[in-house]
Amino acid sequence: MIRPVLILKNEPRENPGLIELLLKKHSLDYQIVELDNKTIIESIKDYSALIVLGGPESANNTSPKMINELSLIRKAFQSHIPYLGVCLGFQALVKAMGGNVVKCRLQETGFRDPENRFFKVKLTDKGRKDRLFDQLPDDLTVFQLHGETVQITPQMDLLATGDFCKNQIIKIGENAYGIQSHFELTDELLELWIKEDADLKKLNAEQLLSDFDTLKEDYQKTGLQLFYNFLTIAGLINTNS
Repeated sequence: MIRPVLILKNEPRENPGLIELLLKKHSLDYQIVELDNKTIIESIKDYSALIVLGGPESANNTSPKMINELSLIRKAFQSHIPYLGVCLGFQALVKAMGGNVVKCRLQETGFRDPENRFFKVKLTDKGRKDRLFDQLPDDLTVFQLHGETVQITPQMDLLATGDFCKNQIIKIGENAYGIQSHFELTDELLELWIKEDADLKKLNAEQLLSDFDTLKEDYQKTGLQLFYNFLTIAGLINTNS
């Protein structure tokens, strides 16, 4: 029997979106836990994979919640449990494994960069060879929502880079991945974030929705393929079946 996937939420509005849709499509068991200072997870080994979502908190915080989160990430890595971190989940992975989380020289927010181009990340040579990007192009259009970035260690493989915040997607070991941007967006998620997120409130809501409408088909195809590839790497989807 396959153990469930554990999904940790750092912020109530940051739901798994396309990740949850894919888990349901493949009838995979999962558990969503909203982290707070009192969260207790008895054993990370009860789960087949760990996915940590985004949120406005910093991985540098010394709250009981963040200390617990970093500890869970280290335990997952040490137990060889596949890991996927999105946004804060990406930064927490880097922090937990010895890297640094620092302020961005340019805060990346929404679909467009300061030059009004769509944000993109480009695969490195290692990225092009990694199974996480099977059936995907070398350039990926992304949605960004972060004011911090990471400094990685020599033990971390850089899989994709950006024009403003360089370190966008990394891999540690065999199956621990971190993604700075958001590939999980649905219409419902974006509309909720526009209403509630302080940084998105500063942008033009109609433009954000229009951009998503323009990009949605390719964006969601990319997101679903990316998460499918991760679940395949985690051994939860058999591509031969």
